[in-house]
Formats: sequence, C-alpha cells, structure tokens
Amino acid sequence: MPPHCDSMDGPVVKAAIRALEAEDVDLILPYVQADGEEEVRRAFENVVRARKNLEAKEVVDLYFFETVVRVHRAGEGEPFTGLKPAGLSEGPVILVAEKAIETGSPDELIRVLTDRVHEEVKDRFDRVMALQNHAAGPVPEAREYVEAMLGLEVWSHKLYQAIEADPWATRGGEHHD
Repeated sequence: MPPHCDSMDGPVVKAAIRALEAEDVDLILPYVQADGEEEVRRAFENVVRARKNLEAKEVVDLYFFETVVRVHRAGEGEPFTGLKPAGLSEGPVILVAEKAIETGSPDELIRVLTDRVHEEVKDRFDRVMALQNHAAGPVPEAREYVEAMLGLEVWSHKLYQAIEADPWATRGGEHHD
C-alpha cells in the first residue's frame, strides 16, 4: 500500500479530525474493523475530554490519530510504522482515484491506468520482438531473449492477478462492499 492511510493528510486522519471536531466517533469508525471499534471508542472518549485543555489538545489529537491509524492498519493486516508526514507522494493513481470519487466520474482514472498499462505492454513486447532473432543462440543472447519473453509473460500474469485480486485478501476477504 502506498503511503496514504498512515499519513497526516490521508483519509484516516482526515476522518479522525472530522470526528474530533464534531465530537462524533461514528465519523471515524468506518475506517476500523469491528474488532478494533472498542479501542477507538475508548481513545475517542478520553481524547474528547482531554482536548478541553487547550495546552494538551495537540498531543491528545496526535495520540488519537496514531491510535486510529494503528487500528486501521491492523485491520488491513499491515503493521503500524508510525504516522507519516503530510505531503508524501503516493504516486499519481491515488490522487486520480480520489478525484474520480469526488467528481463521480471514473474516466480520468480509467485513462491513467489504461495508458500506463498500454505503455508498459508495448515497451516489454517491443523488447521481446527486438530480441527474438537471438532466441536460437548463441546462449548469452538467447538468455536475454528468454528473460525478456518470460518477463513479459510473468508480468502480464501478475497484472492480471492484481486486477482479479480482492484488495482485502490480507484480512481473509472479510471486506464487504
């Protein structure tokens, strides 16, 4: 997973901020699995009380962000490695996917993904074709061809598996749409 859910400008922290501002724990609970809900509820209650002390607000908010991100990551089957700063690059796709959700149109996301797959297939295929005359040898050149040919096939297979995969498989497929 790219740096996103564990960053200060990611969706989990943004939801946590909304929950604290509204004093409504239900705004963050969708971001954690049911088995982490009680821990988040307890942390939320403690933080809401402690935020009344303006000198402690920044510290308790950070504690709450760390708690919800840790519980969220555990629900993904991933370790919590600390909160990441805002502004990290998660690559172009996350931002385009977020924009698609905001606008209600997948067109730009489809274009970005298909353009990238098209470029990559073409580059890998062209390399195989350029090396095809060396398939019969000598051995070092034949190896280069075989590496490119099998590389295209394996990469294609992995891409197909990624397309078909359940993104929540690390949770044992417990995600429900």
